[in-house]
Amino acid sequence: MRIELQKRANTSTLFSILSPLLALVLTLVAGAIMFGLLGKKPLGSLYIYFVEPLLDVWSLHELAIKAAPLILIAVGLSICFRSNNWNIGAEGQFTIGAITGSILPVLNPDWHSPLILPLMLVMGMIGGALYAGIPALLKTRFNTNEILTSLMLVYIAQLFLDWLVRGPWRDPQGYNFPQTKSFQPEAVLPEILDSGRAHLGIIFALIAAVALWFMMRFMLKGFQVSVLGQSERAGRFAGFSARNMVWFSMLLSGALAGLAGISEVSGSIGHVQPVISPGYGFTAIIVAFLGRLNPLGIIASGFVLALTYLGGEAAQLSLGISDKVSRVFQGLILFFVLSCDTLIHYRIRLILNPSAAQEGKS
Repeated sequence: MRIELQKRANTSTLFSILSPLLALVLTLVAGAIMFGLLGKKPLGSLYIYFVEPLLDVWSLHELAIKAAPLILIAVGLSICFRSNNWNIGAEGQFTIGAITGSILPVLNPDWHSPLILPLMLVMGMIGGALYAGIPALLKTRFNTNEILTSLMLVYIAQLFLDWLVRGPWRDPQGYNFPQTKSFQPEAVLPEILDSGRAHLGIIFALIAAVALWFMMRFMLKGFQVSVLGQSERAGRFAGFSARNMVWFSMLLSGALAGLAGISEVSGSIGHVQPVISPGYGFTAIIVAFLGRLNPLGIIASGFVLALTYLGGEAAQLSLGISDKVSRVFQGLILFFVLSCDTLIHYRIRLILNPSAAQEGKS
């Protein structure tokens, strides 16, 4: 006996559109069951997790802060995934972008100039792009699997960051805390409103999402991404280069991850420290798929996943549960998104006698 998936002849358009919403509903049901097993009131816990963080202005600003890097990284990853290049190392590119973008304020703390912030952003993007260029080079030159190389580079970046802030970049007047000096005011991303902490990072994210949606919808490069992602052979017949697409998609996603990294350090933290991300680079993969690899859909899914971070913090305080609950919700969302998409496009077929089925086919 075996179980196999058989592609459906006709796929429901309605269910394909509603698949992310169905996945969210199933996530809420599974979350209620999880809270019940933890001895908490399911409905009250879900209210604390998903509704309470949206009831005050301060929380909405925090939601924007957490959504900004998720959207920035995810829209870059969506181009990679749609072109069939699997960049799993955005967390490392995020970290390197934060490091390279912080070179100026860390090494030149007395430089007060309006040029410093634009230069930081550009250097952050360049750092993220160059770090993403490593798996791109290995794939195009040696046919190396970019999933493995990009993922392994994440840990190199994190260890390099840890070494920097505990060694050469440590603030000598920081009471032995492993962090750099605080950035000068000119090196801090300005807030978009006076009533909260939300900064220009969310504006960068929205602009990037709209720009890449426009590219995919109306430009030749977007058409190349779609064609090569669906069939490299068809792309070659059309005169498109799969090799160039590897470089384009990886460098673009790395640059946006690097921009997210320096925006997070400059806008939210104000200095460099050993941990600058709660896993934005990995969570952005879920954001990309929940948004159906559509940059505009990623805006909505980015806020949903940002809410899981905010709700996790609220649940720790109000319910006294572990901070790992937010990771559980993120995993549930990805599981149900992939499950719903699979069952919409395929039907489960149970084969009781595989040999007889094979003889029937022959």
